[in-house]
Amino acid sequence: MRTFFLALLFITSMALNACRQNDSNINPQEIDQEDTLTIAKEDILTSDVLTKEQQLKLSPADVLKRLQQGNLDFTKDNLTIRNTTERIRKASLGQYPKAVILSCLDSRVPVEDIFHSGIGNLFVARVAGNIVNEDILGSMEYACKVSGAKLVMVLGHEYCGAIKSAIDGVKLGNITKLLKKINPAVISAKTTFKGKSISSNPLFVETVCDENVKLSIREILNRSTILREMEAKGEIIIVGGVYDMNSGKVEIFEPAK
Repeated sequence: MRTFFLALLFITSMALNACRQNDSNINPQEIDQEDTLTIAKEDILTSDVLTKEQQLKLSPADVLKRLQQGNLDFTKDNLTIRNTTERIRKASLGQYPKAVILSCLDSRVPVEDIFHSGIGNLFVARVAGNIVNEDILGSMEYACKVSGAKLVMVLGHEYCGAIKSAIDGVKLGNITKLLKKINPAVISAKTTFKGKSISSNPLFVETVCDENVKLSIREILNRSTILREMEAKGEIIIVGGVYDMNSGKVEIFEPAK
């Protein structure tokens, strides 16, 4: 038995020595080359945390163009690499975002990524069905009047569960009151839509989604004197957008007031 263990120990020792010898033949430079990932500069997010001076120089039209370009980067699958630690430090002393986005709660709609943006660039308010209430309005007023944001966007999206639930007349706890705010969009869509006005019809859901975005914009203008006056003076613009789940593209429109 002792002879067996001595033989096993000898064989194990020889194997370890062979491994060490093989490792010694590996060129360290080759290892570095294999483990190093090179990222093209054009694939890196270059937008920085805005300063107050930079924010002041932006016009609402400039902000809209930046959002559209950011969304184009997103749809082209350009890599979003952020120096998060540095951005956190810069943003800690103050924030001067360029826009405020009212988005649905949906987890499939990552707002900052959709616009190829990062920390300190956007105010984002999220609620199921991108509906408007006094808390949302107050947040938007703060974003624009106090913190200088130049654009308000209501962002809807395809396959919205809140929209489908509103079409179906779902009643469940506080969800009932939330869906009631979407009902006017459902009613409006039914007056013009040619086809089955049901939640299983994707075209009807899209129509209601568009109407709901327009409804939220009207609510903003009707219920916020501050934002209405800022838009009238050209200090901000208020636009709608619908996110395409398949392509990642945001169709932006300025509905008739």
